[in-house]
Amino acid sequence: MGFPKVSFYLAQSVGDSAQETAEQAKDLLTEITLIKVVEAIVIVIVAFALTKLLDRFLFWISERIAKEWRLRVKQFVPFVRMLVLTSAIVLLLNRFLNLSQQNVLAITGTVALALGFAFKDYVSSIIAGLLGLFEAPYQIGDRIKIGEDYGEVMSYGLRGLRLRTPNDDIVSIPHNKIWTEAISNANMGSLEAQVTTSFYLEHYADSEQVRNILYRVAQTSRYTQLKLPIAVVIEEKIWGTLFKLKAYPIDARNEFDYKTDLTLRAKKKFRECGFSYPNLTAMDLENADG
Repeated sequence: MGFPKVSFYLAQSVGDSAQETAEQAKDLLTEITLIKVVEAIVIVIVAFALTKLLDRFLFWISERIAKEWRLRVKQFVPFVRMLVLTSAIVLLLNRFLNLSQQNVLAITGTVALALGFAFKDYVSSIIAGLLGLFEAPYQIGDRIKIGEDYGEVMSYGLRGLRLRTPNDDIVSIPHNKIWTEAISNANMGSLEAQVTTSFYLEHYADSEQVRNILYRVAQTSRYTQLKLPIAVVIEEKIWGTLFKLKAYPIDARNEFDYKTDLTLRAKKKFRECGFSYPNLTAMDLENADG
């Protein structure tokens, strides 16, 4: 005989809870009118247009000022985007919500809980992107490697970044890779990034002469930043001698033009000196140690 009473009280409790939730939602939401809807649409359009306009303006400015300031201007783009986005969200919330202290706490808790379950990876990327603005493991203009992807950071969005690879492909990478992947940054906001160019010669090549040639090739290249050090590293391999020329171009974006210039002019000098390259068979390649 007790079961009907329990069911009645349970149903009444559920009904009261639903009514309370409805009243809270009613207190939270303001009256939705046509004017507010139009204003919201205008805010979204203006925010989108302003973001695109500021992006183009900052990139346009960065390409027309002194090289030393180019990356600094580009690195300001994510902060501008975040400012515009935050302002648009605040304006939209003010149009449709009663933002009292109690309501703000309720919204924050509800949104955090919902996003935590439904958009865990997306939220993780956004949080990583926000932290990345201050920790700066990479910025626009940096040449970085994340996992197997290497290239120049072309844009820094709310969720992820875009890399331009040496093959001119655009790779989109979410910011939450910060938590799980090692990030290699070649220039960390500087214009210069070290370039390593490898040369392979037979054992009997005069290593001292080769080293002097490589130093001279780097010193006379129109791309070389002479204020930074030039180094030649020599390694003996089973199949011959490996020479690594390490130097800095004036502008990191010229990395591959620089490497090509060094290679062409070094090979020309090697031919003039009569140096030859290792002649490797399939077995030699299989047994080579690098």
